Amino acid sequence: MKQAIAGVAPADLEEVTVMTVYPSIARYAVGRMLGQAYSINAGVSVFTVGNLVALLSIPVALALYFYRLKPSVFGISLHGVFYTITNRRIMERRNEIRGGDGFPYMRFLFGVETKSVMLDRFDSIEVVRRPGQAWFDAGDLVFRQGQTETFRLEGVSRPEAFRATCMKSRMSYVGVQAALKQQLATA
Repeated sequence: MKQAIAGVAPADLEEVTVMTVYPSIARYAVGRMLGQAYSINAGVSVFTVGNLVALLSIPVALALYFYRLKPSVFGISLHGVFYTITNRRIMERRNEIRGGDGFPYMRFLFGVETKSVMLDRFDSIEVVRRPGQAWFDAGDLVFRQGQTETFRLEGVSRPEAFRATCMKSRMSYVGVQAALKQQLATA
């Protein structure tokens, strides 16, 4: 396994993974509706409306949980998504099942990139919590270059931690690029 360690794997030579996270079920509208229902605190002690709804909705929540992990088939439907930070960029990736050599053969492709942003293409990251995401400790990460939105990751679980890692990776990448540019200018 390759690790992204400062000075060991330069971004110019090789792209290595820093961190991978899977989105929460709060990425989906049904998950956010469940989160809003779970947040209802009317009741006594642990016997609240939210806890009762949580108990009754276990089958729906489990279905959503496994739906978010399910690979897309032949590129149809965008589930099975996960987010990866590398030493060069941040990617939204998904798992896919595609046809292989002939009819009965199928190929499983892990981590097909659907969209990405280079680490020097944003200067700030905003955590946006839509209604229902707070209960799951999830949120959307909005990457901005000035006032322009350049990238968005939906339903990130524990978004503050992922945001901090993205910003640290960005600082490392931009710092090394600036040092290399300065070194070339003086040479």
